[in-house]
Amino acid sequence: MTARLIDGKALAARHREETAQRAHALRDRGRPARLDAVIVSDVDSAAGVYAQNQGRTCADLGIEYVLHTLDPKSRFDDIAGRVLLLNTDDDVTGVMVHLPMPEGVQAYRVQRLIDPEKDVEGVNPANIGNIVYGRSSLVPCTALATLKMVESTGVTLKGARCVVVGASDLVGKPIAVLLMRHEATVISCNKFTREIAELTRTADVLVAAAGVPGLITKDMVKPGAVVVDVGTTRVPDASGRTRTVGDVAFDEVKQVAGWLSPVPGGVGPMTVAMLLRNVVDAAER
Repeated sequence: MTARLIDGKALAARHREETAQRAHALRDRGRPARLDAVIVSDVDSAAGVYAQNQGRTCADLGIEYVLHTLDPKSRFDDIAGRVLLLNTDDDVTGVMVHLPMPEGVQAYRVQRLIDPEKDVEGVNPANIGNIVYGRSSLVPCTALATLKMVESTGVTLKGARCVVVGASDLVGKPIAVLLMRHEATVISCNKFTREIAELTRTADVLVAAAGVPGLITKDMVKPGAVVVDVGTTRVPDASGRTRTVGDVAFDEVKQVAGWLSPVPGGVGPMTVAMLLRNVVDAAER
């Protein structure tokens, strides 16, 4: 058998269309969605280019976008002050902070200052906690993207065996909790998990989010399983250039899986789409 592709680009396009409709409705009511992003970097840096591209994407969907560019040598107090100012601005409906932070500034300390109601990346500990309690919250974008990709296959999550490989605070753990909220039976694995292949082979839904290229091989996958690859690692190819690969050995796993997401073109586009969805969710609230 050959796995059916979970096309993240096509799925993201459908979500973006829905988000655009909601964003234009907000604008018509005189309450436009507005995302304010803070970046501590030169505008010509890789992060700066990404932030500017993000602005163009927002414009395409009818979302206002304001980029706050701080000096690369900014200290914690400078960054925190800007975040707190945005929290109090009623015209700002969404706030995010681009990484990386300058040396000596912990991202966690900055992220925890974002108003939970404006935290469109879902990185404030309050929003992560709300996922556990099942309360309405802004969910971390990659975790939400993964759930939507799993749901797009039509698999019944209630009672399904789901194995999540990777237990990071913003990806692996939230994904596991979201699956639990859908009444799936979830096993969370980390780098210390023993005999991990025996667990992954039992999974109806397998999520690879460890950041280890090619970790999941053909012999680790249950025939017909839904496999979502969250990993993104840049590795050199034979010509010396770099390319992006996932945690799943795609060419061999596609021979046994029922559904499989590619890298690139899978979770990446969907993560961006979920960020924009969160911006509109925050504005509607």
